[in-house]
Amino acid sequence: MTISSPPDATQAAAMADATSARLHAARAEVGKVILGQNRVIDLALTSILAGGHALLVGAPGLGKTLLVTTLGRVLGLDARRVQFTPDLMPSDILGSEILDEDAQGRRSFRFVAGPVFCQLLMADEINRASPRTQSALLQAMQEHHVAIAGTDHALPRPFHVLATQNPIEQEGTYPLPEAQLDRFMMQILLDFPDSASERAMLLATTGATQATADPVMSADDVIAAQQVVRALPTGEKVVDAIVRLVREARPETTTDPTIRETVAWGPGPRAAQALMLATRARALLDGRLSPTLDDVAALARPVLAHRMALTFTARAENLKLEQLIDGLLGHLG
Repeated sequence: MTISSPPDATQAAAMADATSARLHAARAEVGKVILGQNRVIDLALTSILAGGHALLVGAPGLGKTLLVTTLGRVLGLDARRVQFTPDLMPSDILGSEILDEDAQGRRSFRFVAGPVFCQLLMADEINRASPRTQSALLQAMQEHHVAIAGTDHALPRPFHVLATQNPIEQEGTYPLPEAQLDRFMMQILLDFPDSASERAMLLATTGATQATADPVMSADDVIAAQQVVRALPTGEKVVDAIVRLVREARPETTTDPTIRETVAWGPGPRAAQALMLATRARALLDGRLSPTLDDVAALARPVLAHRMALTFTARAENLKLEQLIDGLLGHLG
């Protein structure tokens, strides 16, 4: 068996440059369809590059479904959509075994795969499903396989979940448990577009023809890009800043009295891992070979906010986690 040697610095830089060029083209293609949401596009691509899942939170009509569909097309991924409803069962997502009978009358069980067996799963309005159904995704998101009737079934590679939530309608919904929220690398908030973008969107979507995005990458390209992300060097200053930021966000380890008094629980080690990978992915998306403190600051909110909870008193005083996280950025040094 021949073992290939790791690429040297010159080869690694060339691989990163080539990957960055493909990602730049992918971002441009997505931007043809999704107007006025450049930040959201970048965060979604960053999450996929880092090998994670993302939770898209925004009002209806902001293009969440269209974003996932477009990402699947541009990145060459097998994308599927599941509309979560209160009566959705785990088997509707994972699949189930059915009893088959052959021509000789012999009976046997056959596994019929559910929609989770794809490369990009859109879990639409995930908080509308019962906790039992929500938890069916936990194993898939974390371990990339599911267990049905005692048998493990591996999911395709790569595998990513982009889930959506409507923050306006809360009646008849089931808030995601903290364990599942922690599986999402980022929570991406979608705001309304600015006036110029909304005008451009109006003209682009109400005419006889509409813009479409072309595929510029394949599933193998995405996997290769994820490997490049993990190979990017990260300076000690950035590593120390990530560790310091995450620990300062926990009431048990913080030196900030405000955090100690207002935060019920803070981010765990998975948050630090997510920040480390996401900063590298953001750097590669911008054509850089190493992340900086600016990357850490830019990703602090989407990585940390959904992994923290305020105390009852802090909520009563209308404090916002985003404000507390912004205050912690002064600890980056």
